[in-house]
Amino acid sequence: MSERFEDWSYPEIRDGEMTDYHWVVKNRDGFVMGERTDIGAFTYINALYGVEIGDNVQIGSHCAIYSISTIDDKKGKVNLKKNCRIGSHSVIMPGVTVGENSVVGAFSFVNKDIPDNVKAYGVPVRVVKDKD
Repeated sequence: MSERFEDWSYPEIRDGEMTDYHWVVKNRDGFVMGERTDIGAFTYINALYGVEIGDNVQIGSHCAIYSISTIDDKKGKVNLKKNCRIGSHSVIMPGVTVGENSVVGAFSFVNKDIPDNVKAYGVPVRVVKDKD
C-alpha cells in the first residue's frame, strides 16, 4: 500500500454537500465507494441510478459522473472498477463501466464502456492501447 493512503479513512458524505475534500455527491443513497479511493476537488457525482467506485480508484479534479442525463434521457449505473484512474475534467455518462486497472486521460468524454487494462482518451473516448 502506498504511503499516501496509510491513514486513509472513509470521508463523511452528505447528500448535495461538499465533502471536506471539496467534491459532492447528489443522491447519496445510490453511491458506493471502496477503500483508498481518491476523488479530486470540485468533482460532481450524480448517483440517482447508482454510482459504484471500487477500491484504489483515482478520480482527478473537476470531473463529472452522471447516472442520469436529462438532456438525452439516458440513465444507468456507473461502475468504476478497482484500480482505474480517471483524468481531471473528464465526464462519465450514465450506464458506463470503466474496467479494472484502466486509465482514462484528462478531458475525456466517456460515453461507452472501457475494458480492463487499457488506456483510453478523447472526445468521445476511444481505447488507444493496452496498458503495459
